[in-house]
Amino acid sequence: MFFYPGGNIHDPNQLGYSFTSNFLSDLGGYESHSGEVNFLSSTFFALSLSVFALAGIAFLSIPLIFDDDKINYYFSLFGAILFFIGAIFFAAVGFTPFDLYFEEHVFFAKNSFRLMIPASFFILVALIRSKISKYYLYIISLFLVSTILYVIYLNVGGNPIENKDDLIPNVIAQKLIVFVSMICIFLVTFAFSEKLKQKQLI
Repeated sequence: MFFYPGGNIHDPNQLGYSFTSNFLSDLGGYESHSGEVNFLSSTFFALSLSVFALAGIAFLSIPLIFDDDKINYYFSLFGAILFFIGAIFFAAVGFTPFDLYFEEHVFFAKNSFRLMIPASFFILVALIRSKISKYYLYIISLFLVSTILYVIYLNVGGNPIENKDDLIPNVIAQKLIVFVSMICIFLVTFAFSEKLKQKQLI
């Protein structure tokens, strides 16, 4: 954000990055909305989203924790695969600048969240059946419900490109879901740790 030159989709004269008027995707554009080259910001944006790909790869090992129960194993396997694909889509957002590959950028951005819905549902079922602490069940349930609400909002909410008044609500909603997602996914990893400890005690 510090290196973003400026501008948003409705105001090319805006100075720097605005938390309420710039989408995260603005950081990854080849050019900023002010027309300036956005090399540093876009580079850091792409590198930061690459972390999602690494998280997706790590999630592929999750089913091994649930291999003591065949049903839980398959639920976690389906969830892990969908999470992996969704994480790859998140990473792809960083490598498809909106001003160069708009359709591809939107495709990866929207479907990354859509894939998280069944992914988190399958993992939630596996965790419920594993009798994990309710604290972690609440967390992944929050992630699931938040993602569902955000996807619904994307489909029924206003278009920020066509209507300036819809810009701020869309920008804030995006940042909220990203923040909630990062916190929830981080905390859910402790649920997997708890499950692993349960397995070792058997």
